Amino acid sequence: MPLSEDEQRILSEIEARLYETDPALARDIADTTIYTVAKRRLVAAIVGFLVGLAVLIATLSLSPWSYWLGFVGFVIMVVAFMSIESSLRTLGRAGLDQLAQSMKASGLRDAVGGTRQRMRERFRRGEPDE
Repeated sequence: MPLSEDEQRILSEIEARLYETDPALARDIADTTIYTVAKRRLVAAIVGFLVGLAVLIATLSLSPWSYWLGFVGFVIMVVAFMSIESSLRTLGRAGLDQLAQSMKASGLRDAVGGTRQRMRERFRRGEPDE
């Protein structure tokens, strides 16, 4: 059921007020998609998999008691792989297409996260403007 003209006008006023009062929040909401969380989980899981692999390789070359640490590295890899699989299912075909488009448009660093810039902006929000 489509919105009436009055409802559309009210919604437009709310949106305009949001842009006036908190433009950063409005920009974050506009940039966030349904696939953002799954994309972040996917990147974290890939990093976790690589950390688990590094632990596994590093500990198997040490003394015999290090086999337990190697097993821990293997468990980390399995859990990370399960998270990768879950994230890929969540992303689905449309999400992967969107991820590929964003990587082509903005480069790998911006497509994967831009976490450093977001953290800087977050900490600057509390500082008074000079």
